Amino acid sequence: MTTVHDPYTAPLAPEEREAFMRLEARLPDLWRTIHARPDAPHTSVVVPSLSFDLEEVKKIEGAPCYEERQLFSLMRLRHPNARVLYVTSMPVHPEIVEYYLHLLVGVPASHARRRLGELCMWDPTSEPLSRKILRRPRALQRIKQWIGDPSLAYLSCFNATNLEARLAIALGIPLNAADPALLYWGTKSGSRKAFQRAGVAHPAGFEDLRTEDEIVDALLELVARRPELRRAVVKLDASFSGEGNAIFSYPPALPEDVAARRGAVRDALFALEFSAPGETTPTFLEKLEAMGGIVEEFVPGDEVRSPSVQMRVTPLGETLVISTHDQVLGGSTGQVYIGCRFPADAEYRLLIQAEAEKVGRVLADLGVVSRFGIDFIVTRRAGGPWQAHAIEINLRLGGTTHPFLALQFLTGGTLDPATGCFLTTRGEPRCYFATDTLRAPSYRGLLAEDLMDVLVSRGLQFRPSTETGTLFHMIGALSQFGKVGVTCIGATRAEADEHYAATVAQLDQETGAVQGRGGRAGGLFDHGVMTIE
Repeated sequence: MTTVHDPYTAPLAPEEREAFMRLEARLPDLWRTIHARPDAPHTSVVVPSLSFDLEEVKKIEGAPCYEERQLFSLMRLRHPNARVLYVTSMPVHPEIVEYYLHLLVGVPASHARRRLGELCMWDPTSEPLSRKILRRPRALQRIKQWIGDPSLAYLSCFNATNLEARLAIALGIPLNAADPALLYWGTKSGSRKAFQRAGVAHPAGFEDLRTEDEIVDALLELVARRPELRRAVVKLDASFSGEGNAIFSYPPALPEDVAARRGAVRDALFALEFSAPGETTPTFLEKLEAMGGIVEEFVPGDEVRSPSVQMRVTPLGETLVISTHDQVLGGSTGQVYIGCRFPADAEYRLLIQAEAEKVGRVLADLGVVSRFGIDFIVTRRAGGPWQAHAIEINLRLGGTTHPFLALQFLTGGTLDPATGCFLTTRGEPRCYFATDTLRAPSYRGLLAEDLMDVLVSRGLQFRPSTETGTLFHMIGALSQFGKVGVTCIGATRAEADEHYAATVAQLDQETGAVQGRGGRAGGLFDHGVMTIE
């Protein structure tokens, strides 16, 4: 966070820390109860706050609409005694809420609606939602009244910071997320140290860097160890979705003289290739000094792919593999997250699962209780085996969380850890392609009501009978920003891609976004818009 002297984001005082830990001690019993008896009464308070650096959040087109991504949490209402309170900065269109409620199989929408509460702060600013709530004592009181018995409730957030810890304390309920005191392990530097502890392969490099001189020293030491190295990556510790990454290219021939060699690397530092539009070396180095960062090798290979593994450490300390994905990356440096395919390719799926489990055990030993993701790069030379390199830990929910939760809740299926495949209750495999950035300028002509008309007339719904089709999210971003999120589910990855292509074609036909006439920005997977991975 960038706010200076902000009492909400300051470190917890000892008495606050003690209160927070008392609340967290409730989670194991609550977890046991809910999982032993899914019909047990319980309440989830969902606060989808984007508690990141404000300058980074401002780079996201339609950032306020990302609060809608956790609307898949409404799937919890399939349990007859579950209650959900969904808090937002601005109102969610009633038709969007009804769209999700009607996806609940076997539960009348009216019954689910009675167990759903909605509360809006009526504050469109880009500051985190958690801070908006904390600044409104009456809103806090309304939430507490809605919760009722706090022993049966928990707080669910996108990411956990001191803001969310203070919100949990104010509400008197535990935070079902990583302890903010452990968030270092989700930074780029902390990730590298976790990989070292786990004995997991990761790129050569250096962490906990803050100054220009430290960056130059690291780049020089890296090329001294790897003379064949032509490129390196400089990353901001607390960035996300690849937007805090910069590509460094070594000069073609470094001088032998030490001073000249150092000067050549320093000069090349001012020709960094940035993922974030408008970024410059001076502004980048200023951010690095504030939040820290790393330098690591740009991993080479004849084939290079970017999969990820999603895991969970339960309140009981168990480590669970949730899913694997192949990430779809774009942007000027090819490092910005724009979507994913589930599951990851079978050729390396079990390899990255095994490596992720090692990291998960390290995080569990550190006390992490959370959903989190681990990004990898997998490479191979021609004809050789795939090799996995752990890249970073995202100690929070991510862009792969909501589509998988939707698949899980809609089908009632589970992941087979032996194969990494998802099977429905019928024993049938399911895959998907998901993105938050399906966009075209002509989509700005669609209101939420219009999209619902298109879904019905064009048959773009998820079909419970086949357990395939398209789910939409971030619908509130359509009219203003011309973009929407989709999760396209099929029996195979190829079928999921076909659903996506059909969805794009139908929306384009409906809105006139025809290539060459309507202003489509690129190919089906060439979105070019930053999302929050």
